[in-house]
Amino acid sequence: MKFCDLPISELTKKAVSEIGYTDLTPIQEKAIPEILKRNDVIGIAQTGTGKTAAFTLPMIELLSVGKAKALMPRSLILTPTRELAAQIAECFNKYGKYHKLSMALLIGGESMADQQQILSKGVDVLIATPGRMIDLCERGRILLRDVKMLVLDEADRMLDMGFIPDVDKIVSRLPAIRQTLLFSATMPPQIRDLTNKYMKYPVDIKVNPPTKAADTVEQFIVKTRPEFKREILRQLIKTEKVVNAMIFCNKKIDVEILNKSFNVHHFSSAALHGDMPQSLRSEVLADFKSGKIQLLVCSDVAARGLDLPDVSHVFNFDVPLNKEDYIHRIGRTGRAGKSGRAFMLITSKDYDYLKEIENMIGKNIPVSNFKIDEASMKSYKEKLEKIKKKNIKYSKVKVTKKYPPHRSGV
Repeated sequence: MKFCDLPISELTKKAVSEIGYTDLTPIQEKAIPEILKRNDVIGIAQTGTGKTAAFTLPMIELLSVGKAKALMPRSLILTPTRELAAQIAECFNKYGKYHKLSMALLIGGESMADQQQILSKGVDVLIATPGRMIDLCERGRILLRDVKMLVLDEADRMLDMGFIPDVDKIVSRLPAIRQTLLFSATMPPQIRDLTNKYMKYPVDIKVNPPTKAADTVEQFIVKTRPEFKREILRQLIKTEKVVNAMIFCNKKIDVEILNKSFNVHHFSSAALHGDMPQSLRSEVLADFKSGKIQLLVCSDVAARGLDLPDVSHVFNFDVPLNKEDYIHRIGRTGRAGKSGRAFMLITSKDYDYLKEIENMIGKNIPVSNFKIDEASMKSYKEKLEKIKKKNIKYSKVKVTKKYPPHRSGV
């Protein structure tokens, strides 16, 4: 089915056409007609399947009639991260460019005074993260009794991040008669409980999650030992013709440590994870998009929801603990028909996770023919040995305080 066949206005079709979209994705084809009928909808689909357009397009149509009142938004979209909220806002700006709908973005790390000023004028679409939304509600700076549509985006991630109590508080302030849309990559029991609590006779729509990367992505593994991972990764980046790359770690602390190591060795890199202030995260993303930064060392906050179409390489410094995250990570490259390469560093403790990933994608990931620079590796081993001896020496000294472990630049 094509966008031009949808029962939406010519203004919306014109905006979509200018972006270059023609064919609907499965989630869009199933969800948009049901939303336009004003049904409650449960959409199970992974990020990257076009689900943002699946709810923004019909919302634009349904909200095109009516006017917002001061401090009383007409619709509310809750999403777990600032990046996803910004991505949704960008979609509304693109698809609704020919409609006179007002929008506000409520996220942490931005000026609350500026956000309150926008709300005071009345908005048709309010996009928010739960924390900032709760803050404004408790200050009495926003009224939700005129909300006609509620969207819970990435509901399973909100569950993982501990936002469900906040979501409960927010929904309790909404009118009982409303349209509710819930989108999630998975449907754990807690999310099913939410649908029973928040929705009336919802239409269930499920799109099978992707189990393989795009054919444009070449995948490889590189076997190593834990203590050699940083040196191997640096050599690998030098060997590959890297235009730019995203490098994924499982922990935020490791993102910071690896980025510091890159900086010590004069690589153009920056860190991106959920504990950073929003202003800094936005600045880092802008620098990466513009080419000012070559390497983006990140947590899984960057694996989904970011519009980064021109990434040449993805490196998994850590094997993802969740096999589905592997697809999202390497899906950052090889987009829009362009070729990309994805590498994953494997140590002896990672083979069980690797097996799960290979079972999911239905094939074995080949071992890279990458050749180690023996001279550099020898120098690196000698440096490690010196640090080890130094640490052993200091460990024999009796101290009265416990100090944090030494973080070297290796």
